Amino acid sequence: MKLWGGRFTKETDQLVHNFNASISFDQKFFKQDIDGSIAHVTMLNQQGILTQEEKERIIKGLIGIKEDIIEGKLIIDETHEDIHSFVEANLIERIGDAGKKLHTGRSRNDQVALDMKLYTREELQQMKELLIKLLSVLHISMKENLDTYMPGFTHLQKAQPITLAHHLGAYFEMFYRDYDRLSDIVKRMNYCPLGSGALAGTTYPLDRNATAALLGFSGPTLNSMDSVADRDYLIEFLNALSIIMMHLSRFSEEIIIWNSNEYQFIDLDDAYSTGSSIMPQKKNPDIAELVRGKTGRVYGSLVSLLTTMKGLPLAYNKDMQEDKELTFDAIDTVKGCLALFTGMLSTIKYNKPRLAASAKNGFTNATDAADYLVNHGVAFRDAHGIIGSLVLYCIEKNTALEALTLEEFKAVSPVFEADIYDAISLKTCVEKRNTIGAPGKSAMEEVISIHENLLANLD
Repeated sequence: MKLWGGRFTKETDQLVHNFNASISFDQKFFKQDIDGSIAHVTMLNQQGILTQEEKERIIKGLIGIKEDIIEGKLIIDETHEDIHSFVEANLIERIGDAGKKLHTGRSRNDQVALDMKLYTREELQQMKELLIKLLSVLHISMKENLDTYMPGFTHLQKAQPITLAHHLGAYFEMFYRDYDRLSDIVKRMNYCPLGSGALAGTTYPLDRNATAALLGFSGPTLNSMDSVADRDYLIEFLNALSIIMMHLSRFSEEIIIWNSNEYQFIDLDDAYSTGSSIMPQKKNPDIAELVRGKTGRVYGSLVSLLTTMKGLPLAYNKDMQEDKELTFDAIDTVKGCLALFTGMLSTIKYNKPRLAASAKNGFTNATDAADYLVNHGVAFRDAHGIIGSLVLYCIEKNTALEALTLEEFKAVSPVFEADIYDAISLKTCVEKRNTIGAPGKSAMEEVISIHENLLANLD
């Protein structure tokens, strides 16, 4: 069944039909299509456009179609052009002429705009729930690792000592912003396009506010042309998904590095690792590598939709059909990555002795040594030079700052006293950094308390 064709004198070429049809992928939102139709029919009855009997027959028929599809009793026939025509054809077959009134006062343009918004809104909520699970795992790991020392890096060079809790906390902030970004998208997209018609509304006395309320929208869209031509919310969603994947990819890169023989910071659970077909010793971080690899795939969906939309005049154009497959693929990809990454992260074992030993190497306490001199009256620029020369001396002797004798310290600057060793200890270097956002224990405990309040109020 086609929802058009009266002015055509011959059938569409089969290749054209196949090229034009969207049912192979838009069947994904059959539930949303039926839910939107039920709301539409309810409103038509309220406005006196459909009788109570017609309304009841149509809704009963639509509910039956949805249940039969879910239970596998009705298979979606891909000879139809799209899911809308499939549902309508089945409805007419089941209830007769009353089913032909389903499409009163609407167009496929506003119908598909509604279906995609309803589907996206539901997927956004599921994505938020996955992020909450990831945030919860990070939160638990942070609480467990307040005293787990490790090196902090800049330029992939050891810089200053931090804690694992502090490092993981950086990703908590990233993923919380992702959650917040998704919530923000919902606020902007949550307006109902149904009733916009093809582009210029309809002459039927529709109550668009009622339809919007029935479907859980904040209200109706305010311009019928924009309603059917708007894909901004999908672009925003794909942008948010791309940022999520960027964050997952950055974290994956660190897990891959930490898992290497050179670092040995972590031990990945066997359930989230794979082996080699030829090298029996291998334990590969394939989940992290695949997450990193799939990031480009999601980026591609965003760029594709931006490219599709950039030259389209108002209002609806068939090009917009291209929004679905790439959005569906991006959603499925990110949901899979979030679920697997969360499972992998929750089972990681951290090599705390190795992390602490690494923090002691690489002169991560050099800044604290310079601060020691500053606190004893030496100008920072001079202190920087003194410690720089000490680092060079240590490199030549293949030793660490804390391993130097007091005489060796004093040979470079007489300001040094025995308390230098406490000042540059790993514990002191971390613990005295207690401004909010820093790795000190009291600062981290305050942040963890803030995170607990945030998590308690996420939905």
